[in-house]
Amino acid sequence: MSSQLDSPKPTVRRLRFGLFEADLSTGELRKSGMRIRIQAQPFRVLASLLEAPGEVVTREELQQRIWGIDTIVDFDHSLGTAINKLREALGDSAENPRFIETLARRGYRFLAPVTPVQEQEPESTPIEPASEPFAHARPESEVHLASSDSAAHTAPTSVRVSKSHSQHWLRPLVALCLLAAVAAASWLMGWRFGSRPFSPPRIRQITFSGRVSPGDTLFESLGATATDGSRIYFPEIEQGRAMLAQALISDGETSTISLPNEIAAPYISAISPDGSNFLLRNHLTTKAEQPLWVVPTIGGAGQRIPGILAHDATWMPDGQQILYAHGDSLFTVNKNGTDIHKFATLPGRAFWLRWSPNGSSLRFTLLNSETHSSHLWTISASGNNAHPLLPPSDGSECCGSWTSDGRYYVFQRNMANGSNIWLIPEHSGIFGGPGKPYALTNGPLTYQSPITARTGHRIFFIGLNLRSELLQYDAASQIFIPYAGGISNARRIAFSRDGQWVAWIRQDNGSLWSSKADGTQRMQLTSRPLEVFMMHWSPNNKHLLLMARKPEGRWAIYMINADGSDLHIVDPENRSQADPDWSPDGKSIVFGRLPDLMSEASMPKAIYLYDLSTHKTQKLPGSDGLFSPRWSSDGRYIAALSIDQTRLMLYDLKTKNWRQLAHQSIADPVWGDKNRYIYFHDFVQPGQPLYRVNIKTDQIQPIANLKDLRAADAVDYRFAGLTPNNVPLVDARTSAANIYTMPIPKF
Repeated sequence: MSSQLDSPKPTVRRLRFGLFEADLSTGELRKSGMRIRIQAQPFRVLASLLEAPGEVVTREELQQRIWGIDTIVDFDHSLGTAINKLREALGDSAENPRFIETLARRGYRFLAPVTPVQEQEPESTPIEPASEPFAHARPESEVHLASSDSAAHTAPTSVRVSKSHSQHWLRPLVALCLLAAVAAASWLMGWRFGSRPFSPPRIRQITFSGRVSPGDTLFESLGATATDGSRIYFPEIEQGRAMLAQALISDGETSTISLPNEIAAPYISAISPDGSNFLLRNHLTTKAEQPLWVVPTIGGAGQRIPGILAHDATWMPDGQQILYAHGDSLFTVNKNGTDIHKFATLPGRAFWLRWSPNGSSLRFTLLNSETHSSHLWTISASGNNAHPLLPPSDGSECCGSWTSDGRYYVFQRNMANGSNIWLIPEHSGIFGGPGKPYALTNGPLTYQSPITARTGHRIFFIGLNLRSELLQYDAASQIFIPYAGGISNARRIAFSRDGQWVAWIRQDNGSLWSSKADGTQRMQLTSRPLEVFMMHWSPNNKHLLLMARKPEGRWAIYMINADGSDLHIVDPENRSQADPDWSPDGKSIVFGRLPDLMSEASMPKAIYLYDLSTHKTQKLPGSDGLFSPRWSSDGRYIAALSIDQTRLMLYDLKTKNWRQLAHQSIADPVWGDKNRYIYFHDFVQPGQPLYRVNIKTDQIQPIANLKDLRAADAVDYRFAGLTPNNVPLVDARTSAANIYTMPIPKF
């Protein structure tokens, strides 16, 4: 029987977590290579926690291991002191822990990922492997040479010299056999990934609040999340506003993270390679490019990268420089805003920038600047050879991430029947190229924005089960109640000029419907693939103007008869058209362009008039930089918004002058009260209040806010329109989304 000295078991002496490295044999703690002073007992506590990352280490276990069960000390005080000193050395916080979590009356848990540091093996002279084919058939002379003490270091050479000439053909044969085996294995792997089915993985829900913000690609928000190994970070809706939140992967316990006031609606661009910092930008304003911030994952103060405006960003593979996207280009920059270099020019706007684990290539989501269609692209680390990752399909793709070992790539694919998570095996087939994409999910939820774990083959993603309800404001009780007209699933609603008919857009599929005002004679006017964004009835109630588009297409102005017949584009253009409305006589149309976040950020914006009889278009004087026009029913005024949605402007067609009615965040203006007021939604203020402004006196009056939705338990809402009696309607979302996880299945 051999002793332990004969066959020693390898032990891990150094462990790495974040920027820190702990040497368990010497009791040393280093941060970025610099030694941190720490006493013996706090280090022994750290060692105990590091040896069981993610697990609860009880107080009793710590007492027995560090102080001994028979030692008489004030254990609670000693352990508390050791933990405090340890947190001080790590820069950690008990209230918002990044490394050490306290579990009341139970013990402690180490939260961050822990990686063993490989020890360097001493250099030695290579020898022939003992498992060499046909080693058991060595001649007696070879065995004698190999076992001789005097020839121990030269035995391999002696063996090769002493082999007979008749055995020289064995090596090529063995090599040939090995090559054939490798080829067969590669073919089998390709067959497995190409045709063999796999068992559906188990999906586990992590959060349960229903308030995870899913994002909206229409406004360049892709619902980004991030993980540091023990937590998931995501934007969460609170009082109608996005807040940065975190949830423990183990039990889903959720809390918010404090941020600088300048980041009012955080969008997570990336998390640093060591998990200590975010790259954030503000997604509340309508500007296409925003300042970039570096903020610690524990929250608090942040550092703005001076002089940089971007719509997305990530760290370079070395974790030192930053790669950011501005317009149709990518740039690199230092964290202090210096040393800017162009990395690449692209045929669109890049989002969701992700480096391969070996840093050899970058993959990203490319949004077409005109149509906002999205597809996955790839580019080399040198900034060359940018091209689509996948061949054209019936849907669109976005938001891809590699597993930590580079074996798999997961992404989101949007089809007509919903959005799901897909996977590409990175090495498949005899030549080791990427395999065929597979769907990992198939409803019933809408699955999106997948990210991968820091180690292993687990993924995290958002599952959206949107439930909404059309509500009307009851002035007597000062709350919103269910709409009495029999419509519930509507995100926008419009009444005919005589109040007899109503049209609405379904929340789930963007189709247009109509009925009598009492809910009878219901009729579907449009269907997929056409997506309708807004509509207005003609003055004679026989037609509707639509802002709509088909997949991969621009927004355009459509006209349709009230019975659903004769759907056609009014005036085809090579630019997107938006927000069409009728003149009071029904002979002209006013329309605008899209805000920067929705399309064509670099193109000029203005308000236009289109004559339906002459088919001529003219720009409304003084309307540069305005959009979202609304024509008053008496024909006197046209209201519009500034592109940044901070000013409500009014044009007097009689005097040919513009004047400002309101200066705040403004969305979805609607004429009401016989053209005396304009109602609008302030989407920035806490509570997202609804207002109306008197066009004669410029007085702004609050109407309602999210607090008045208390009966609906809503997390968010959008202004949907006015009834003929000037009652505000809102589309209230009662559930948004949650975070889910699943292992990548074994093929």
